Amino acid sequence: MKRVPKHIGIIPDGNRRWAKENGLKKEEGYAYGLEPGLRLLSAARRHGIQELTYYGFTVDNCKRPKEQVAAFSNACVKAVEMIERENAQLYVVGNTDSPCFPAELIPYAGRRPACGGETIRVNFLVNYGWEWDMKNGWASKEIPRIDLVVRWGGMCRLSGFLPIQTVYSDFYIVKELWPDFQEKQLEDALEWYKKQDITLGG
Repeated sequence: MKRVPKHIGIIPDGNRRWAKENGLKKEEGYAYGLEPGLRLLSAARRHGIQELTYYGFTVDNCKRPKEQVAAFSNACVKAVEMIERENAQLYVVGNTDSPCFPAELIPYAGRRPACGGETIRVNFLVNYGWEWDMKNGWASKEIPRIDLVVRWGGMCRLSGFLPIQTVYSDFYIVKELWPDFQEKQLEDALEWYKKQDITLGG
């Protein structure tokens, strides 16, 4: 039987490094991650993935220079607007009480919307912090367990990404930087996932 993860977590890392390698300012790299996000969404839908969770930015990311904070915040707003046009059920999770949370995304936060005619569910972590999540009674509890986490950019760490939902996740690293996303990278991750032995501790 073909084994397909129901829910994939996406850590789109490497935007600043990509910008530097391409002669751009670090903050300019985030805009180049928008179109890859849409292509991944389309590919995931074709492969039968039911749910995606994108790691937008963290509470700790807000310590970066203000130009970068503004750039990744704007990129998250644009990403949500783009995904909304793709027949997806959207849900944003993050600290809405912080000035770092984009006001434009408040309508998508709070409670997860009821299922309609959408073909895929998409969660977006914006101004998210694992400590904030835990201190607020597991604020992300409406996001289900994640089967597979795929991180671009070569780094082998979760960076605080949904610690409860990822407790039994398989973790796949893509060495390429996020703006260089190609569908084959996702396909390779799915092929790798098929071969993993899932016991959930049993």
